[in-house]
Amino acid sequence: MPDIYFPDIKSKAVFAADGPKPQFLIDAPQFKALVVGLEAGGQIPIHPGEAAMYHFLEGEGLMTVGEETFAIKPGVTVIAPSGSKRGMNAKTRVVFLGSKGAS
Repeated sequence: MPDIYFPDIKSKAVFAADGPKPQFLIDAPQFKALVVGLEAGGQIPIHPGEAAMYHFLEGEGLMTVGEETFAIKPGVTVIAPSGSKRGMNAKTRVVFLGSKGAS
């Protein structure tokens, strides 16, 4: 049975100098959930993707969805609609949860 309870999800984040290393909490065909750590100064390049939710647990930075750029900080949630371009720049070390359904 997969893990279903995460009392300290931030501790599962992996940080690497060469970019994000997403850690899947569940990786099923119909639903994916992951935790991502991004070092200060790190980025996720602008790319298109399926509808997804990003919920920020730690850190500060900027996230672009489509033509808009948003400040990210703990407690912020960003929804990227299907087909929209999205990317991220971390000002400080960032930890976020991401999820998406089947495409």
